[in-house]
Amino acid sequence: MRQTNPKSRRWALRAALLLVLALAVGALGWCRWVYTQIERYAGQDQADQFAQTDQTAQAAPADAIGVFGAAEYDGRPSPVYRARLDHALVLYHRGVAPLIITLGGNGGDQYNEGAVGSEYLMAMGVPESDIIAETESRNTEESARRIAVIARANGFRRLVIVSDRTHLFRIHEICAAEGLNVLTSPRPRVEVESVTNESAGEFERIAHEILSYTAWRMGLH
Repeated sequence: MRQTNPKSRRWALRAALLLVLALAVGALGWCRWVYTQIERYAGQDQADQFAQTDQTAQAAPADAIGVFGAAEYDGRPSPVYRARLDHALVLYHRGVAPLIITLGGNGGDQYNEGAVGSEYLMAMGVPESDIIAETESRNTEESARRIAVIARANGFRRLVIVSDRTHLFRIHEICAAEGLNVLTSPRPRVEVESVTNESAGEFERIAHEILSYTAWRMGLH
């Protein structure tokens, strides 16, 4: 029986180790880049910046404000979802856009996130004619695709997207891939958890966004 040369085995082992090391370094570099982009979008309000730099414009900076859905409880928006809706309401009253699009399908009960958001905004005084409720999407990718369909059907040229700060980079990239011109605007923080839990939650959200964005770029979603 022919025996493998020990020297050849060592070279094969070294090559395998170098390959693993290269893949690890590449993965680390990729995660670092995505994390940097997440933090960049999280730390800026593009809608506010655009409004300040384009003060001579006669029209609103955007055609519509898109609010990505979050949990609802028996037809009432969760604190996180309410914070997104309230932020969209502030932008609407500031004249950033004349229309609000609420996004999100079934929340696990008989209610839809988009419909719950629409009803909340109407209860806050927004006319029904100034709201479009999208009630079919089940995740971020579907919401982005659905808002692209809505934008094309209505001739919208620019949208302002409202969601959580760590969520905005992925939304922006998916919307851009759908051909949308979007500005991002993070909702305010919600003081519902302790500082320790908030820090842990932030880490989990960023890790989730890195993995989800990577999966989307690889065509796995």
